[in-house]
Amino acid sequence: MPKFRKPIPAELPEPETIDLQALSDDLRDGALDMVCVLGPTASGKTRYAVGLCRALAASGLAAEIISADSRQVYRGMDIGTGKDLDEYGDIPYHLIDIREAGEQYNVYAFKEDFQKVYEDIRKRAAVPVLCGGTGLYISAVTSGYDFRDSKPLSLPGMEPGRGAAAPRTFFIGTLVSREVRNSRIDTRLERRLEAGMLEEVRGLLDKGIPAETLIGYGLEYKFVTLFLLGRLDAKELFTGLSTAIHQFAKRQMTWFRGMERSGVKIHWVEV
Repeated sequence: MPKFRKPIPAELPEPETIDLQALSDDLRDGALDMVCVLGPTASGKTRYAVGLCRALAASGLAAEIISADSRQVYRGMDIGTGKDLDEYGDIPYHLIDIREAGEQYNVYAFKEDFQKVYEDIRKRAAVPVLCGGTGLYISAVTSGYDFRDSKPLSLPGMEPGRGAAAPRTFFIGTLVSREVRNSRIDTRLERRLEAGMLEEVRGLLDKGIPAETLIGYGLEYKFVTLFLLGRLDAKELFTGLSTAIHQFAKRQMTWFRGMERSGVKIHWVEV
């Protein structure tokens, strides 16, 4: 009989050290228009992006963060989405808390909102730093492709004559091993439950947001809603949600490695 072996986990990309001086020079000279900090959940994206903005400011370049998170756009969905707004400090951020919980939001709305914020930041001679883990949103605004019209999306900062309609972007990926990432996810989940995640979701239900809408938001909002409806017990809530977030982080990495296979250069850093 054939022997079955456990699949070998995909190798992590090699970490790099970012040359901040060279990056600052390219942004100042116009060789680059934007920086994108991406990575799976619990990999330290926000903290890294904030530190990068401060480093750019030290070199004389103001920088502002544009969130690329499909759920942080909603007001009142704070603990479950991990907004951690205190991490930003004095760094300006955008596209967080721009919709009411319960509303529908998609990649097309994100592209429109992104373009307005991007133009405003560039007009003020600041550097846009796109930061998040929603791969579809990131690809939509950095590839310059309009999914509805099958044509390039026109954005300021495009190179004339080369047909590149997207901002010239320097991609930085926050790198963490699967074991460390999963440990962080579980620890963070415990803290969020202790911080009132159940009460947050209960409050959204009390406001009249349909349970099915919250379930549709996935992950924390799906599992906590099912728990509050009595469809899961406490053990099923934690183990099921933990497993779902682990799988979600794996899918995020699959998306980002797919970006690399399509020709996007991501400079991976250990955080």
